[in-house]
Amino acid sequence: MVSGAVFFVLAVLAVAAGVMVFVVDSMARATFSLLTSLLAVAGVVVLLGLNYLGIVIALMMTIEMAIMAVFMIMYMMNPAGLMPMTMMHNAKGSAVLCTALFVLLAAGILLAPWPARKGRPPRDVTMDLGLSLMGPQMLTMMTLGMALFATIVSSVVLATRRGRYDRLGDGLDARRSDDPVRGGVGR
Repeated sequence: MVSGAVFFVLAVLAVAAGVMVFVVDSMARATFSLLTSLLAVAGVVVLLGLNYLGIVIALMMTIEMAIMAVFMIMYMMNPAGLMPMTMMHNAKGSAVLCTALFVLLAAGILLAPWPARKGRPPRDVTMDLGLSLMGPQMLTMMTLGMALFATIVSSVVLATRRGRYDRLGDGLDARRSDDPVRGGVGR
């Protein structure tokens, strides 16, 4: 009963956050909406009994969104992708394409001959999956993942001396921005 309720909440959260990616008006908000959706999907995968795969999904998506945030801070013209923008390009064409793809995938699910199970699953599915993917180097890869994440966070902290509030003040309401380099967004 509890796992069914948690599944329902995570499924609704995944879909709602996925929709929010296209509703919000900035790249940063879209990134965090996408991360929320993907973490909810990872939670569903864990509920289905695939703990290792769910945790890998959560770690991969968190790292991926952190990398996206790093590039937004480094390369976007507006501060960290917080300026309004649209995430919809060619709305009619993409709606037609998505509908056609959904119908095709649903038809594949309903019409495909599903194979019958042969044999029994291993006692420890997570251990077998980990050994299949990484062999005896699983601990090395986990340590490397944490080191890479620490490197990403450190590089973001070191790359940004100023925060978004430094330019226009705490309320973001200064008449002129305080840019040390002339010719930027605030001029």
